[in-house]
Amino acid sequence: MVMNNQTVITQFFLLGLPIPPEHQHLFYALFLAMYLTTVLGNLIIIILIILDSHLHTPMYLFLSNLSFSDLCFSSVTMPELLYNMQSQDTSISYVGCLTQLYFFMVFADMENFLLVVMAYDRYMAICFPLHYMNIMSPKLCVCMVVLLWALTVLYSMLHTLLLARLSFCDDNMIPHFFCDISALLKLACSDIYINELMIFILGGLVTVIPFLLIVVSYVQIVSSILKVSSTQGIHKVFSTCGSHLSVVSLFYGTIIGLYLCPSANNSTVKKIAMAMMYTVVTPMLNPFIYSLRNRDIKDALIRVVF
Repeated sequence: MVMNNQTVITQFFLLGLPIPPEHQHLFYALFLAMYLTTVLGNLIIIILIILDSHLHTPMYLFLSNLSFSDLCFSSVTMPELLYNMQSQDTSISYVGCLTQLYFFMVFADMENFLLVVMAYDRYMAICFPLHYMNIMSPKLCVCMVVLLWALTVLYSMLHTLLLARLSFCDDNMIPHFFCDISALLKLACSDIYINELMIFILGGLVTVIPFLLIVVSYVQIVSSILKVSSTQGIHKVFSTCGSHLSVVSLFYGTIIGLYLCPSANNSTVKKIAMAMMYTVVTPMLNPFIYSLRNRDIKDALIRVVF
């Protein structure tokens, strides 16, 4: 539809992954298996934490929210990708694209914030063990989680509304497998200065400040560990924090490589591959990281099953 010499876009086309036609079925089966593993793994973590009273602690409250966030985060993009690969219909409506973008940002930012509060929780548990239960009370932890969800909803709504005010040109081909905000901004005909400014200021704060807080927390934890003379105590601390550090490394490693350290030769294929890492691979691996390295989760699984 044309109005005032501008094309009103009613749908976009996701170009998806650069996979040769003869390999489509193989990659479809691979991505389907990865998505089902993500759903099953995170659901098991959530169910175990709900059913086992031994896991009704601050750390596992945050972990259950992280698993729920991972489950939803992957579900925002993977079903659409799988449908497009199977049907060869890569179109997505304008409203559907903005909706996908909104929920993508909600769950991505929620994972970001949860990693911070989980680092703070470990910091309090290790550096102030005698005051831990008084400080990290159930009421405070629930309030923190509710506040984080509210912040992510408002932050994502802001970017979605700013994007909704833009006009788009004839080109409605998105070189990605989901509606990425940077790809959409490149297709806009109208001025995107405010959008880019908000992404630079708020996006930087939402990404950099949590990462710095996590680094500070672990610097304090390591400092506290070095004061412990017991080898067994040091081993216990590292085993407790190891799972969280692994998840932080996976999540922030790809985010920093993709957005904060972009290189001039970053091809579309490389960007899509790195996006697959934090949208598909990380949510799939998180349950394994926490279950394989966590004695409490293993014991809870045995108690619930038997």
